[in-house]
Amino acid sequence: MVTQGCQKSNPFELLTIIVNNGLGTKMLRTAKKCGACGSTILLGRGTVQSAFLKFLELYDEEKEIILIAGGRSNILNLLERLDKAHNFSKPHHGIAFCTPVKSVIGSKGCSGSILNESEGDIPIMYHAIYVIVDKGNAETVIEAATSAGSAGGTIFNARGSGIHETSMLFSMEIEPEKEVVLIISEAEKTDHITSSISDSLQLSEPGQGIMFVQDVSKVYGLRNPDHT
Repeated sequence: MVTQGCQKSNPFELLTIIVNNGLGTKMLRTAKKCGACGSTILLGRGTVQSAFLKFLELYDEEKEIILIAGGRSNILNLLERLDKAHNFSKPHHGIAFCTPVKSVIGSKGCSGSILNESEGDIPIMYHAIYVIVDKGNAETVIEAATSAGSAGGTIFNARGSGIHETSMLFSMEIEPEKEVVLIISEAEKTDHITSSISDSLQLSEPGQGIMFVQDVSKVYGLRNPDHT
């Protein structure tokens, strides 16, 4: 994960950048010029709400998800500079958004700092919805979300590690593969979208999945919903 230098009194933000596969390196070059010193990059795939592309089976696109943590002022400045350099509002240029972070542990530049709640009063217009489900169910999540007004999402792979998440084969534990769906939602649509996902996946039942929502303090690139 990239870390931006920050002081203990400075609230933290996590900057998430979602771009087409191969563009992550270009983003990191710009981030390093702005003072970032490392990176975490996840691989995923995007979905778009287009019947024509779906008919042609071209609606999935490989994505790179870049995570950068740091002080709020540094991260917001970095986000603005990245937008100027890469123009997220243009088609196929990706999405970038910030979410508040309570504390960061393990980074020399941000050691032990804790978010001052009084400094966190910022208007919330968007939410980041994360849904963790068994592999093969991500498309059901996307369908439920789009039926409730979402423009699409980003899917990346993971694996479970809970005590009830394993099966046995020849006396060997097998951890089932998971899919994580990330959806950026307008705040007024979040409840409707999460309710639709919960009902479709029956998330209230044990083992069906987990969903959580984070506030988004700043976002670029949502004018082009095909790139979520």
